Amino acid sequence: MKLLTLNTHSLIENSYEKKLADFISAIREIKPDIIALQEVNQSCSADTVIGRAAGYIPCQEAIPLKSDNHALKVCESLDSYNWTWLPIKIGYGKYDEGLALLSRESIGSIRYITLSPHDDYGDWKTRKALAINCRDEWFFNVHMGWWSDRIEGFSFEWSVLHKYCKKFKNVWLMGDFNNPAETKGEGYDLVRKSGFYDTFKLSRKKDDGYTVRSVIDGWK
Repeated sequence: MKLLTLNTHSLIENSYEKKLADFISAIREIKPDIIALQEVNQSCSADTVIGRAAGYIPCQEAIPLKSDNHALKVCESLDSYNWTWLPIKIGYGKYDEGLALLSRESIGSIRYITLSPHDDYGDWKTRKALAINCRDEWFFNVHMGWWSDRIEGFSFEWSVLHKYCKKFKNVWLMGDFNNPAETKGEGYDLVRKSGFYDTFKLSRKKDDGYTVRSVIDGWK
């Protein structure tokens, strides 16, 4: 089984169309079974998609799918994935931003849960988890808060997520945890102590492990 997770930034990225094409090309080559994407956005002002998008399974109806949705563009080009998208909050004042999960297998069930102490679409601190069931396994997609936010950050969100995950068997956690693994006594250690394995540590073939090499939004 091949898993891929990526914080896309989507429409916010410079040279977006080129990066979109490069990403689609990589997916065609790698052929991941499950893809978890964070910061999947669409313009609030874009046209609503009329009819059923290929492979798309809605998990909520409050915010409709728009024509420039990043996951929609990816899946229209690939035409080999079943997928769902969960809008969570307004991003940069003009985007519906959320999480997407793509699967080459049929999706049996979809779940989502609010992790933050509040559920406010206008608040950038709102955090949720999206999960799909494929065969007998559950794949969760998260974009967590920071450890430094003691009131409603990672530790609070993890307590909610961990309790919820106990309802399921064969759980895979994917996404952007916003916690550097080399920092001791914080988010990474908390997840490991909760009984989860790090697939990077278990893999036979590894790179150097770093996915962020420069200063980015939130890591300044």
